[in-house]
Amino acid sequence: MTQPLGPVMLDLEGTALTRAERKLLARPEVGGVILFARNIVDAGQVSELCASIRRIRPDLLLGIDQEGGRVQRLKDGVTRLPSMGKLGSAYGEAPQDCLQLCHDAGWLLGMEMAACGLDLTFAPVLDVDVGQSKVIGDRSFASDPQAVTALAGAFIDGLHEAGMVAVGKHFPGHGGVMADSHHELPVDERPLQTLRAHDLVPFAQLASRLDGIMPAHVIYKAFDERPAGFSPSWLGMLREELGFKGAIFSDDLSMAGAHVAGGPDARAQAALNAGCDMVLVCNDRDAALAVVESCQGRASKRQAKLRYGRARPGLDTLPALSRWRRIHARLEALAGTV
Repeated sequence: MTQPLGPVMLDLEGTALTRAERKLLARPEVGGVILFARNIVDAGQVSELCASIRRIRPDLLLGIDQEGGRVQRLKDGVTRLPSMGKLGSAYGEAPQDCLQLCHDAGWLLGMEMAACGLDLTFAPVLDVDVGQSKVIGDRSFASDPQAVTALAGAFIDGLHEAGMVAVGKHFPGHGGVMADSHHELPVDERPLQTLRAHDLVPFAQLASRLDGIMPAHVIYKAFDERPAGFSPSWLGMLREELGFKGAIFSDDLSMAGAHVAGGPDARAQAALNAGCDMVLVCNDRDAALAVVESCQGRASKRQAKLRYGRARPGLDTLPALSRWRRIHARLEALAGTV
């Protein structure tokens, strides 16, 4: 039986656990750890770091942002991945080949992250690129919602084939605003009808195939004055109208776009009360400690179900697979093209 898991996912200071972090990770409110570039030397070191975390808490959910392109925290010892935009660039001319490429990329990513000891990568991006967003851009598969849905669906299938979950972001769509929610709070002024016909399409069509979803720190004024990640209305739509049954992760509550909800503990409670199952608190240890204290007694089974459940492949055994070698070579070549 799946045991409930605490709602706080936090980060680490360096490439190995400190004494204070070992104590912090033992807190039941802590349910996960996310790795950033500062925590990483190479794939072998990540594997050792994950093993050291699991010796303290075998149940913790271990994640990373490993999309490809601009967002690839782990670079040495794994495949250099092209952006999702590059993966989807040939969809108009060769759709079947492009879909297979996305499936293969999802499979390879899932196998490599599993081999490193991780449970999930926060991918795929389901935002539709309309040429507006500074922070999305080529992180999006395409500018057409149906193309994003098809390409992301193939990527999800690849992750699932590797035994890894898929976490779609950033609901209901970050592609239509220029501002970067890491640095300010974007406001999307478009009518709800436009959002439904465009940005929401991939989330609506893929909700039943996703294991996790991350809402955006964006206000969509036509529906709610609160950012989506703090909005019971948006997260209620996700659950009730779209039928999503997986885990909802807040985006990092230390981002400027989240500060509208108050101090760290207020942000966490607002996100959890709105319907998030797990909150991310990164790059601010004092904030993380405050959130942990505020979350006593909270836990959920949804995020606990996302742990990698198979025997993990070995980093040294992946190159023995002809499929891995073929996909690795193609993705590396594509990542190296301008």
